[in-house]
Amino acid sequence: MSEAVPEEVEAFLTGNPETGFLATSTDDRPHVAPLWFRYDDGVVELMTTGRKLANVRENPRVSLAAESGDPGNPDWAVTLLGTATVVEDETANREANRRINERYGADPDDWAENTLVRIDVGSVSYRTY
Repeated sequence: MSEAVPEEVEAFLTGNPETGFLATSTDDRPHVAPLWFRYDDGVVELMTTGRKLANVRENPRVSLAAESGDPGNPDWAVTLLGTATVVEDETANREANRRINERYGADPDDWAENTLVRIDVGSVSYRTY
């Protein structure tokens, strides 16, 4: 378990596959987009492309938020702050993509053209309702 992420938050992040919202910033302009992710011991893996990937390359400080529950009435909400690293290794990209797709019940090779980003979690805030 990561020291930054409490055990109950790790259980939420590794439980039901929820949509995450990646926040990036470039030129002092925020960009937030939904995506799938996988969490393991203080590291978030996600596959992305386009504006999100370009922003991470320019500024690796990111945030990932997720919640669970009925729309407008969450049971959980968590926000992770961390430093992102773009992984250019083809094998690592393929393996991570398959792990994430397996978590969400998608075909293992869907979105294989996307690039792996790993986020080292530095801090977490969360709330149960």
